[in-house]
Amino acid sequence: MSFKRVIPCLDFKDGRVVKGVKFVNLRDAGNPVELAFAYEEQGADEIVFLDITATTEGRATTIEMATRVREGIKIPYAVGGGFRDIEGIRAMITAGADKVSINSAAFKDPTLITQAAQLFGSGAIVCAIDARQVSRATGGPAADKWTVVINGGNTDTGVDVVQWAVEAARRGAGEILLTSKDRDGTKDGFDLALTRAVARAVDIPVVASGGAGRIEHFAEGILEAEADAVLAAGVFHFGELSIREVKTYMAAQGIPVRL
Repeated sequence: MSFKRVIPCLDFKDGRVVKGVKFVNLRDAGNPVELAFAYEEQGADEIVFLDITATTEGRATTIEMATRVREGIKIPYAVGGGFRDIEGIRAMITAGADKVSINSAAFKDPTLITQAAQLFGSGAIVCAIDARQVSRATGGPAADKWTVVINGGNTDTGVDVVQWAVEAARRGAGEILLTSKDRDGTKDGFDLALTRAVARAVDIPVVASGGAGRIEHFAEGILEAEADAVLAAGVFHFGELSIREVKTYMAAQGIPVRL
């Protein structure tokens, strides 16, 4: 039986967890290490940390944080944000991270995925993809077209998301972390069509991200979007839902989860 995962995401800046809407208007949500410990207690399957500024000073802070987290929790965790080369990935894995998430740098130089997978194993390399739905000339959204955005969601590459996901998987990524920029922080639910399109195109796990706001959304991400895992931030950070509540609900819907 393949268990489906529930993953809290901790976006952090200057050593603090923050949460915004569509990547802007950030609110403070707490200490990343303390939240990680609390989420493990609630039953999180994994944890994702994303350094959203990834400055030189921030990277040092991130490595220190990764070491502290490794000393305190047993579940796997991934760290992303600002990785540009093998040396940076190696430093983070050495600090204790089970996985490293690479996004803009991987898009700009896909050989980074290949090299990292060969050195550290595909299971340690997550390709994070931020997606934005393409708008029709009339102003309405295109039904089944999304493009990759990079540099914190500020640059639209014009490249088809499904096409890039297939390429990332071919190059050795062990997992796709797929975030809808349009849905991020809105609590309107995951972009089911986007997630389903990518999940059907690749043979590696896909994590649905961006938009979870109600408990039903988590089940929809698995049952309708065909994701292997569902990720959320604000609903957990601000106490609207607990991971235990979400997993209990998912189990009641017939989804195999670790309780």
